[in-house]
Amino acid sequence: MSWNPCLDPDCPDADKLDAIETLIVPRTRDLGGLEVGRVLPARGRQMVGPFIFFDQMGPTEFIDGGGIDVLPHPHIGIATVTYLYKGEFQHCDSVGSNQMIYPGEVNWMVAGRGVTHSERTSEATRQGHNELFGIQTWVALPEQAEEAEPSFEHHGKEALPFLTEGGKEVRLILGHAWGEKAPAKTFSEMFYADANLAPGAKVPLPREHEDRGAYVVKGSVLVGGVEFDAGRLMVFRSRDDVTIVAGERGARLMLLGGETLNGPRHIWWNFVASSAERIEAAKDAWASGDFQKGRFRLPPGDTEEFVPLPKGI
Repeated sequence: MSWNPCLDPDCPDADKLDAIETLIVPRTRDLGGLEVGRVLPARGRQMVGPFIFFDQMGPTEFIDGGGIDVLPHPHIGIATVTYLYKGEFQHCDSVGSNQMIYPGEVNWMVAGRGVTHSERTSEATRQGHNELFGIQTWVALPEQAEEAEPSFEHHGKEALPFLTEGGKEVRLILGHAWGEKAPAKTFSEMFYADANLAPGAKVPLPREHEDRGAYVVKGSVLVGGVEFDAGRLMVFRSRDDVTIVAGERGARLMLLGGETLNGPRHIWWNFVASSAERIEAAKDAWASGDFQKGRFRLPPGDTEEFVPLPKGI
């Protein structure tokens, strides 16, 4: 789509710093040999809309056969979405999915009552120099979907709404915004978008969503006359008219938010739930190691190793 009037920023710029409710700087974490910047959850801000985990992966370069090897591990109570700028990796899960993911595409895995998956650099990619750069997020499910059967969707970039106008390119990854709707089935109101802005270009945040944030991946943006560089998540006040302006270097942003859930979530390792009892039941199920008849299965073809239940966390 070449132009969309809903994307034209006719609302006022965020000309005051108090438009920003919370400013979050990532913390570094190591996940299976890959260094990530963890943005959510953060002190004082567990979620933005239903988005409860937000990790920047890389940019990282691998040589001499290197890559990522995240062994099979379990999830409950969330849906995960992987979005890459550079590189690729292979997703396998207990639903039976075996899917490569490339830049601009979407892997949407709904854990529901329980799913297991692994993420690895393919053998073909390991044959040469390779790199990885992207964002991985977890979306907390509303209570009525926490016990849903696990599922998986993959959508190529050609299936995602792509809006261009006035020095900006915006790809809608999940949910609805600017009069468009992404194809993945979601369980609550949300939006998630990749915005690439030329210097001075402007993009309005969709006002219809209760909670809204913008993470600066590259470049910088201006809010209230103050410049915010890459590696900053700005969470804006609810329902304010906000237009984000790219700085002199331009900007690449992930825009996210949506309906807030009915309360905070319990988080333990890879488990997210509205009750501590659900977390304990999942811990017991994974610790039992009954992958034939139990709650969790291992991904077909990836059953030799798995991540054991952690101790002491």
